[in-house]
Amino acid sequence: MQFITDGKRPTSQRVVFQPRAWQGMQRGVNLIIKAVAPTLGPRPRLVALSPQFGDTEIDVYDNAGEIARRILQIRGRDADVGAMLVRDMLWRLKNQVGDGTATAAVIFGTVYNEGIHYLISGGNARRLQTHLEKGTKIILDTLSQQTRPIKGKEDLAKLAESISYDPELSRYLGEIFDIIGAYGRLEIRKGRSRQIEREYVEGMYWERGLMSRGMIADWDQLRTEFENATLLISDLEIETPQQLYPVLELALRNKIPNLIIVAAKMTDSALGFLLANKQPERFQVVAVTTPEYGKEPQAAALQDMALLTGGRAFIKVAGDTFDHVSLDDFGHARRLWADLRNFGITGGKGNPRAVRLHIQKLRQAYQYIDDPVSKEALLKRIGKLMGGSATLWIGGITEREVERRDDLARRTAAAMRSAIEEDVLPGGGSVFLECRDVLREQRDASTEPDARAAYEILLKAMETPARTIIRNAGFNDSDVMAELRLAGSGFAFDVVNETPVHMATAGIYDPAGVVKAAVFTAIHTAALALTIDVLVHHAEPEQAKPLGPTARMKL
Repeated sequence: MQFITDGKRPTSQRVVFQPRAWQGMQRGVNLIIKAVAPTLGPRPRLVALSPQFGDTEIDVYDNAGEIARRILQIRGRDADVGAMLVRDMLWRLKNQVGDGTATAAVIFGTVYNEGIHYLISGGNARRLQTHLEKGTKIILDTLSQQTRPIKGKEDLAKLAESISYDPELSRYLGEIFDIIGAYGRLEIRKGRSRQIEREYVEGMYWERGLMSRGMIADWDQLRTEFENATLLISDLEIETPQQLYPVLELALRNKIPNLIIVAAKMTDSALGFLLANKQPERFQVVAVTTPEYGKEPQAAALQDMALLTGGRAFIKVAGDTFDHVSLDDFGHARRLWADLRNFGITGGKGNPRAVRLHIQKLRQAYQYIDDPVSKEALLKRIGKLMGGSATLWIGGITEREVERRDDLARRTAAAMRSAIEEDVLPGGGSVFLECRDVLREQRDASTEPDARAAYEILLKAMETPARTIIRNAGFNDSDVMAELRLAGSGFAFDVVNETPVHMATAGIYDPAGVVKAAVFTAIHTAALALTIDVLVHHAEPEQAKPLGPTARMKL
């Protein structure tokens, strides 16, 4: 069908009306959902993607968000609209909360497909959307009543295992998050051995180090440490030794025993001046590079450092120099250390109240940021200011195993942060089953056909996650659901032990924030998709672009 504007020539767009619009979109929606649904549950099926761009290795995934992202386009332009709608929903959800994408996919599929059936029979799309969104609020309120806080190393390890299904990884993550909390700094890196390892660093540190090897005091450790140290913070570029005279004169006159100068760079002559005037018994001074790259990250690091140590940041763009430096401009810390790659602060002596208020503001900002890169950067700032960090080294026998576990660790860590902050819910799809009673009450109390249809659709959608988990594990979902009805409230099927169990008693949990985000996103997106009545295609459609960096597991 072509849209004619002047009776003679078609425009560069193709317009598709009902029922072809629904039929086409539904094909694309179901294709994506069928591709990702097998990944739900502790015994998932895997999805293999064929090699591309000259690669000879097959990529295998059990992550719904990554699978959807790798599907750039499908055959049939009408179907492609539906597929890309689901793809975008899953990738946005993955970026926001790190997990829950497979759950969102299967709920979306049920709501959309059942909604299409109702609309074809004469239902009103806008009225149905309204009642589906009202039903979503009821579901979220019911979920909120089932949440419980989680704390302690053992409970956190159980939560990690419910997310990752990797006992060894879960044990380490449980220990780490028990120490660092929801906002603590966690670095996940590819391992140095076959085992998973972890290490902790007290205080905060940055990935910029000493400007010269000549400033190393301890050659066994290849680092320099100062107790009760003084810090001068800046992003200035030191071109001549004369720029340092006011700083060094002030330090010597006030008998400051050691000093770290933070600067964007120093010329060889300035560094040579510092090295030539070393007096370890009287006064020690070293220079480190201003942390971070780029104007905004660097400004944030300087602000954090100044608050933490009680000093002042000298800023180049503000026209600052060291000519009028005073004692009040210096920062102080119980301990400062630096090596050729990093430098850190332990026990900063800034105003504790100012630091707490600063962290609180950063936390509030973190809640409202959607961009994953900005969110990760802000989380690192908060973790540094909280005074401790952990590094998790992911080991494995092969590179493929290391890559898989590295991605798994990152997804699990993101979901655990959400759980610590927003509490947890019983897992296995049991919380969705608990929502059915209140939905039945709403359905039975409704007299409007669109409302009754909406609640009936949501009733079916709330069973979909549990049924999918059961099917993926190789069991008959109808038989198991009958067992669960006899088992009672709070029960779901433990596919690992192959028996119905009370999820909360068994310690099988899901992060509440992830579950709520998955439900809200799935139902609201499906409800909106049901109101799409016309598709308009460009004559030369652009292929969907890859979303974010590729995380791959190679076989």
